[in-house]
Amino acid sequence: MFNFSFDKRIIYIILGIMVLSMVVQYLANPGMLFSLLISVPGVLIAITFHEFAHAFVADRLGDDTARREGRLSLNPFDHLDPIGTVLLLFAGFGWGKPVHVNPRNYTRKMSMEKGEALVSIAGPVMNFLLAIIFAILYCGILKFAGISFMYSTIGGIVMDLISATVSINIGLGLFNLIPLPPLDGSKVIMPFLPFNAKQWFINNEQIFYIVFVVLWITGLTSYIITPGIQAVGGWISNLAAAIWGL
Repeated sequence: MFNFSFDKRIIYIILGIMVLSMVVQYLANPGMLFSLLISVPGVLIAITFHEFAHAFVADRLGDDTARREGRLSLNPFDHLDPIGTVLLLFAGFGWGKPVHVNPRNYTRKMSMEKGEALVSIAGPVMNFLLAIIFAILYCGILKFAGISFMYSTIGGIVMDLISATVSINIGLGLFNLIPLPPLDGSKVIMPFLPFNAKQWFINNEQIFYIVFVVLWITGLTSYIITPGIQAVGGWISNLAAAIWGL
């Protein structure tokens, strides 16, 4: 994912320190450890469907690169990126292993730039759709099983699993819409930029990578997307509740 001159080993060392610190906290707090375990299925679902959506749309546009590389798959292990997966588990935002595409293979019904934007936005859109589906499922269970189901042992675990899946999908979708390389948002905005701005963006792409790493390491990313997660989460919850008349 990171294709600039920054030494990846530094990123892995920083990530290792962050994870080790978090593991100590989790071991000292069984409640936090339980929350981590509850989030695992949501992470697998969010990353798998996000990357599959990229591969599927690229394939539909005429590029079979992802298909040849085995990425047109719903097998989670075909899509997991070590850093992105760990971040999604511990921080609520992250990424999967990038899907390789060749825009030159896209159908000529649209420009390569628009094709790239369409492929890029497919991942976040899939995450938002999954968040809506699981929110509807959550409210459906609440309506027909009753609130007492939530307070049973099995029911509580089921509802926590579904709730975590909703939150993680929202977080992954919004995070990847940040318009900084290597995230999807950097390609989504490209067709809408004036020519000069587009050229400046391309010529200074390395700087944006560094900005992204700084935001990630300092934790500022969470301050950027948390309000969005709360807003989108509230809207999805209200939509799901309205569908079931809750």
